[in-house]
Amino acid sequence: MRPSGRAADQLRTVLLEPGFAKHAEGSCMARFGDTHVLCTATVEDRIPGWMRDSGRGWITAEYGMLPRSTNTRTAREAAKGKQSGRTQEIQRLIGRSLRAVADLKAMGEIQVRIDCDVLQADGGTRTAAITGSYVALHQAFRRLVDLGMMKAVPLNDQVAAVSCGIFQGRPVLDLDYAEDSAAETDANFVLTGTGGIVEVQGTAEETPFSRDAFNTLLDLAEKGVKELAALQRRALGLA
Repeated sequence: MRPSGRAADQLRTVLLEPGFAKHAEGSCMARFGDTHVLCTATVEDRIPGWMRDSGRGWITAEYGMLPRSTNTRTAREAAKGKQSGRTQEIQRLIGRSLRAVADLKAMGEIQVRIDCDVLQADGGTRTAAITGSYVALHQAFRRLVDLGMMKAVPLNDQVAAVSCGIFQGRPVLDLDYAEDSAAETDANFVLTGTGGIVEVQGTAEETPFSRDAFNTLLDLAEKGVKELAALQRRALGLA
């Protein structure tokens, strides 16, 4: 039995609340059980200098955990004067994941900046951030279409992410902290709505895992992302 009482292939209760932030062009509160991440999208009429005159847009992301998002207070990274390696790795992952399904040429020379703020953490903050960020990004693009600044939403597919792992010898979907902290194997899967693989991050915390075990985890991830993609469409009014 999992600590949460869930079946091996069962997601936590997932809620995607679009339009959560009043002032952002796009926003989504992503709740994966007790993990809550606020994702906002800001449209900027400038692009990085190295892209100037390319006729292409850009999507970038920033990620951060609030001081009391965990059971003990974590100092703000701004107060330390630098971001941790973990923070930099996660925000780059979010940006790559969104760009993988975006038509940068169709965006024109604009940049969309995604901000992911972890309000409460119980495992899977990066996967919740990616899943919620897609909703925020889509919402921002749709606003530009409504304003006549774009002909169509420049997204080729959906993208979502979920964690899988081996906990007490059993492959399971969507690890919470109780499982993540004790898992023998922990992996994050970023997949498109049509099943394409964007990125896989997998680690054997104890003994190496087999190809068969990896395939089982991938099957679980595909099932989970299919369900998340349906929730994204519902949140966006596309279902």
